[in-house]
Amino acid sequence: MNKLAAYDIIRNPVVTEKSTMASEANQVVFDVAIDANKTEIKAAVEQLFSVKVKAVNTLVRKGKVKRFRGRVGVRNDIKKAVVTLVDGQSIDISTGL
Repeated sequence: MNKLAAYDIIRNPVVTEKSTMASEANQVVFDVAIDANKTEIKAAVEQLFSVKVKAVNTLVRKGKVKRFRGRVGVRNDIKKAVVTLVDGQSIDISTGL
């Protein structure tokens, strides 16, 4: 996998209170491409951050129905990946790539 493909899979880190608490359990949360599977996510994280990945759990948050000036619209679905790292490995998402 080349580096550009890895950037297409891993969109951005999720920085919330819940994801910050997950970092204590050696986990990092990313928004990923909606069509990416777990093996692609694992390979992309290992390549971009030079760490060993233990497990990848994914979830799809369905887009909400919203109204704007009386018109109905739907937000896009978002896929998240909770990446568990091997003990002793860490990713500092505040520094960037």
